[in-house]
Formats: sequence, C-alpha cells, structure tokens
Amino acid sequence: MSVPSVPEQAMLVISVLTAVEGNLTLVEQAAEEQFGPLCEKIGPLAFGFTAYYDKELGSGIRRWVWAFDTLIDRNRLAGVKLATNNLESRFSIDGKRRFNLDPGLLTLGNFVLATGKNNAHRIYLDRGIFADLTLIYRAKTYNPLEWTYPDWADSELLNVLNTLRESYKCKLADTATRR
Repeated sequence: MSVPSVPEQAMLVISVLTAVEGNLTLVEQAAEEQFGPLCEKIGPLAFGFTAYYDKELGSGIRRWVWAFDTLIDRNRLAGVKLATNNLESRFSIDGKRRFNLDPGLLTLGNFVLATGKNNAHRIYLDRGIFADLTLIYRAKTYNPLEWTYPDWADSELLNVLNTLRESYKCKLADTATRR
C-alpha cells in the first residue's frame, strides 16, 4: 500500500509574452500583489516560434520569465492559472490581451504548466484547469517530451529553467533548515 504524503513545495514560474514592453511593470506589480515578490526576472527572450499570438498581442512578441520568491503548494496550480487569466483580462483592451501569462510549477523532477486546454497527456486539476507535464529533469537538465511546445523545448529557455532550478534547490534547503 502506498502511503500518501505531501510533496515539497514548488517554485511558481510565470512566462509572460508581450509585444508591449512599456506596460510590463503594470502586470508585474499586479502579479506580485497576487503571488508575492519576484526572486528572478529574466528577459526579454526571443519568441519567434509561432505567429499564433500576433493577431491578439501584436508583432514583435518577446518573453519574460518571472520566478517568485515564496514557494507554493502544488495543489494551488489551478487557482494560480485562474488568477493569471483574470490578470490577462484586467489588462486587455477592446477584448484583446496585451499579455499572455502562462504559470507553471518548477520542481526538482519536472516543470508543469497550467492550461485550460484538455489533451490526452494532461491531467484535470479543478475548475476547468489541467496540468501539462511539459519537461522532466534527467541527465542534469530539463528535457522536453513529445508534446512539449517548441518554445519550451528551446535551449535558451531550458537554460533559464535549469538556473532557476538551482535557486529552487537553495530555497528548499533554507526551508528545511527553518523547520
């Protein structure tokens, strides 16, 4: 019989896509009000993988990666996605988003994104939100899976996540010593 246990907390990471860098501070402040202070803010990173967002966000989209200082329980992922959806709506103009916010949880073993889109490899969480196992950690790096979106499989973004993993390890160690 398996004995249920609560896993260690995860690092909340939000990918921000926007073509309007000047307004980034507004959504950053709102995200920090929701999730606490950032410990890392990385970007801009190139985003030339798809034109899918161009009609809504505009051309010249770039990515920022925000990692939050406070580790969170993994069961909060659905609520975080709903909160980022609300932030997207709050900063929309004429029904068009200015930001695409994709939250995920970084752990020692994997990186999981939240999404409202179902698919065979996604696990339903709550309130219309699914968990997408996007990357697994193996051989000293995060590795994409057959369904991983190309931008999340890009070496530049993988390097960012590997760096964040080192920060996360330190946060886990700090948490353990405080107990």
